Amino acid sequence: MTQHLRPSHQHNAVDSGRSARTRRSGRSTRSVLTALCCGVAVVAAVFAADALIPQLFADPLPTRAQDGLTLALSVLIESMPFVALGVILSIVIQVWVPAEVVHRVLPKRAWARRMVLAALGMLIPVCECGNVPFARGLMMRGLTPADTLAFLVAAPIVNPIVIITTHQAFGWSNGILVARILGGYGIALLIGWLFSRHPDPQSMLTERFRMTCEEAADAQGDRLTRSLAQLVVELRAVMPALVIGSAIAGAVQVLIPRTALVAIGSNPVLSIVAMMLLAVTVAICSNVDSFFALSFASTFTTGSLVAFLIVGPIVDVKMIALLRTTFSTRAIVGVVAVVVLAAFALGTVMNLVA
Repeated sequence: MTQHLRPSHQHNAVDSGRSARTRRSGRSTRSVLTALCCGVAVVAAVFAADALIPQLFADPLPTRAQDGLTLALSVLIESMPFVALGVILSIVIQVWVPAEVVHRVLPKRAWARRMVLAALGMLIPVCECGNVPFARGLMMRGLTPADTLAFLVAAPIVNPIVIITTHQAFGWSNGILVARILGGYGIALLIGWLFSRHPDPQSMLTERFRMTCEEAADAQGDRLTRSLAQLVVELRAVMPALVIGSAIAGAVQVLIPRTALVAIGSNPVLSIVAMMLLAVTVAICSNVDSFFALSFASTFTTGSLVAFLIVGPIVDVKMIALLRTTFSTRAIVGVVAVVVLAAFALGTVMNLVA
């Protein structure tokens, strides 16, 4: 474990363990309460929308509620295999691969290291859901938050499966495939560079993740025991966020009228904004989102489709919930702002040249 994630002083083992358990218990209680509040808020929002603006909805509430549940479950089920693979890769990095090996194979220079990490997704067929636990494993092996963000932003876009499916959907027409790959890779390097200049990298991480790093560094026992223990830690961190993110995605898709989005699809500016909002809310896996975007190709501009294909894999509601298990709210807001602004700029350029 690197120094920037280790405490600068040692505590009494008994007192430290007792206080850590107390803090974890308090956080678990707050997590349960937060999840309950989110669930109540979603249900209340559906009923309020039905009562206050019924003209926006043609279907009765039970039908829309069932549709929202179906959509939420589909997002969850679609994500689970990739989350499982990401957790397995994370455990391999944390437990089975020595830390010195990770640092030996990566370039020493920061800019070169971020370029390699941003391209690492080409070797890992995991969508954005599985990248978060894998990235957590990289940080537990000493990579900085900035380096890890470069990987997290680029990986779901330069993923080999994503490249293949995007080509199957759009081919080489209008430069959508090239713009998606190069745009996502460039934004990843930009975010990595911006956050590498942060004066206090440790403040970009949540207290819970910092404690997890300390516990992993001090873990005892054989590799199998540590692997099982780390499996529990990763699933406990990722699964609640994934469930909440999927529920929000399903509810939002039910509440937002698609007709309103299609009505503004031909406007070169509003179409980009609309498709970015859609990308954030529908939370479709990056491995298949190109086919979803293809259904809008006849009514929306080329730039808006590119913006959708870049924003969705990085900062949809499901991904934001997963990022929150590791990164602070301020860091996530910064990432979202950079991604949205860069995607909007790229979409505008694509509309001008298309």
